[in-house]
Amino acid sequence: MARRLSILKQPIFSTFNNHLIDYPTPSNISYWWSFGSLAGLCLFIQIITGVFLAMHYTPHVDLAFLSVEHIMRDVKGGWLLRYMHANGASMFFIVVYLHIFRGLYYGSYSSPRELVWCLGVVILLLMIITAFIGYVLPWGQMSFWGATVITSLASAIPVVGDTIVTWLWGGFSVDNATLNRFFSLHYLLPFIISAAVIIHLAALHQYGSNNPLGINSSVDKIAFYPYMYVKDLVCWVAFAIFFSIFIFYAPNVLGHPDNYIPANPMSTPAHIVPEWYFLPVYAILRSIPNKLGGVAAIGLVFVSLFALPFINTSYVRSSSFRPIHQKLFWLLLADCLLLGWIGCQPVEAPYVTIGQIASVGFFFYFAITPILGELEARLIQNSNVCEDLSPRKLSHIFKNSIYVVK
Repeated sequence: MARRLSILKQPIFSTFNNHLIDYPTPSNISYWWSFGSLAGLCLFIQIITGVFLAMHYTPHVDLAFLSVEHIMRDVKGGWLLRYMHANGASMFFIVVYLHIFRGLYYGSYSSPRELVWCLGVVILLLMIITAFIGYVLPWGQMSFWGATVITSLASAIPVVGDTIVTWLWGGFSVDNATLNRFFSLHYLLPFIISAAVIIHLAALHQYGSNNPLGINSSVDKIAFYPYMYVKDLVCWVAFAIFFSIFIFYAPNVLGHPDNYIPANPMSTPAHIVPEWYFLPVYAILRSIPNKLGGVAAIGLVFVSLFALPFINTSYVRSSSFRPIHQKLFWLLLADCLLLGWIGCQPVEAPYVTIGQIASVGFFFYFAITPILGELEARLIQNSNVCEDLSPRKLSHIFKNSIYVVK
């Protein structure tokens, strides 16, 4: 026993023990809190499969498509690596999107966890960049034209736009230099994401995890192991089954068939569609006829997410006790699904109009957030229980009640 305790006091083992074994966890967290560890598992899968795929991939415009076919046909187990990596990106985004919406519903961005949320937004942005440049690497028709369309958006930036595009392309068109740059960045960025994830976890463990009630749970915490890890283990098994269905039975259902055609700069596809996880942002981009306005709208999406902890005025965390926010949350979720559907439709009526309305709806959620706390306080003030309390007094009560974690 004494020897075991001495080993646990070593820096590496003590850090592992404090953050993964004896880490104090709120006793009432649900399975929705397992998506963080699932995201880490997805990142691990993507890095491992990506490293092995890079051993056989050739970043050259004349050989890239053929090297992918070589991996699929000639490399032992290559088809499994490729399908795990391609579908793993979709699984990664599914898990992260669920993780984000869980945070929105339960107010995990509220003080004192602003840094945790902001780091999560940075990780999401890095994921999107990594996934986009990775989608270019197979050098199929959709890869080539997607790279051409998206990178050319930078030309809308005043003064430096054309210079940025030339730097991204490595010349005056999407060509071999572009493919080499994207391959290098795609190999590098997952390790940067890993570093950001470690900082994200460190910021989370500084104040501890939130919980479904949004209450101060410092007096009711239990060790992560052997109690709470079982919930994560159940979700890992369920995820493995879900992931395996796509790998072994529907490996191409989430991809575009045009990407199995070699890239041809002389033949433009009838309808350029990005991967499904880009569709909501792509729909917002297309909803604005001005190129610069579209780029600004994309930037505003991430600025809104980044600013959310600082514009939030509610002292109640969980939407279970916020009826107005609960309705707005479900409207936001429905709006994002609608934007995803619009993003894969042709740029014509009525899809353009629907996309513009849905884009306004998306930003409305963030625009109303600064006054939502006041509205909810007035709603409680008008109830029979709190009719004699002003919104200012109610805010003071909430601030010092069990609904806020200090």
